[in-house]
Amino acid sequence: MDRDERIELGVDLLAHVETDELSLSDAVDRIETVTTSPALTREILDTAELRGVIDREEGRIQTRRGGTFVRFESQVVKRDGDFDCRRCGAGLSTGHFIRFDAGELGPFGSSCIRKVLGRE
Repeated sequence: MDRDERIELGVDLLAHVETDELSLSDAVDRIETVTTSPALTREILDTAELRGVIDREEGRIQTRRGGTFVRFESQVVKRDGDFDCRRCGAGLSTGHFIRFDAGELGPFGSSCIRKVLGRE
């Protein structure tokens, strides 16, 4: 995955966070499933803000959801195999993958996918 693809995937992820507000550290925790590069993380946040996906103020992120939450039934795919969770690194026999317009993000375990999407 190249730099532009990671930026698009990160912006898609922020656009689908299921909460109106989160701390900058929670946003970075989610973005780290796409990249651990601080420069790329900053670029994802800047791009999301420029596109009107988020607003940043005093260490908080305001999301502009507009009904763009992830639909588990159609956007989350489960696959059996030998995977490592992108968020916590745990070994998985079933991986959960999120389908965004920019591409697919995963695998995640059953609890980490909820944390990434802001459902926990």
